[in-house]
Amino acid sequence: MQIVLIGSGNVAFHLAKAFSEAQIPISQIFGRNTTELQKISEQFSIPFSTETLADADLYIISVSDSSIAEVSTLIKNKNVLVAHTSGSVSREALSGNYRKSVFYPLQTFSKSKNLDYSKIPFFIDAENENDEEILKNLASKISKNVMLANDEKRKYIHLTAVFACNFVNHLYARAKEISDSQGIPFDYFLPLIDETTQKIHELEPKLAQTGPAIRNDEKVLKLHESLLTDEEKLKIYKTLNESIKKMYH
Repeated sequence: MQIVLIGSGNVAFHLAKAFSEAQIPISQIFGRNTTELQKISEQFSIPFSTETLADADLYIISVSDSSIAEVSTLIKNKNVLVAHTSGSVSREALSGNYRKSVFYPLQTFSKSKNLDYSKIPFFIDAENENDEEILKNLASKISKNVMLANDEKRKYIHLTAVFACNFVNHLYARAKEISDSQGIPFDYFLPLIDETTQKIHELEPKLAQTGPAIRNDEKVLKLHESLLTDEEKLKIYKTLNESIKKMYH
């Protein structure tokens, strides 16, 4: 099967790397950013182009959500399978008469961060069972966790990921602002963060909760509120504590 990867960002880079490690050949990587394409090409020995899109059996579009529809019009062949890698965009966003699908890896990607691709879940959606099998077999060469997920289910997968990843990271950033304001190295909190994260590998998150809100310790809660002079942080603090109280009391 001839595969062409379209894009040169973080997801495209890691897909190229994952395919390379799994010894899945990529015929071409295509995009607009010559510098980034050349880096991927040299690192993984994949031909690249910014002008001529090669013929393929499968095109994987790995670009920003807002660019998927426009980029998908570049593919003129009808008897091909085209997949995008977004968690929150319908396969119908692909604009062409080809077979449409989704090949969604659930992970946050940075080019500088090495990943164990075998642990990354891949969610597959396609128009028919044959194409589902093609994508499932491809993903299974990379990952141990492959699952079918239609448009509706992927919306909730993406929503869950925002709660579990994006919001949590934002709280790390807010926590660092507090520690920085008092000259306390944020690195000192990393063992606490690591232990909390590790705990939910073994316990359901609801059972792993600790802190003053679950204890209903009003004295500590009021003390913390008095320390928060920033209105935004105070609002976050109160909102999350109320949510914890409602879950447990």
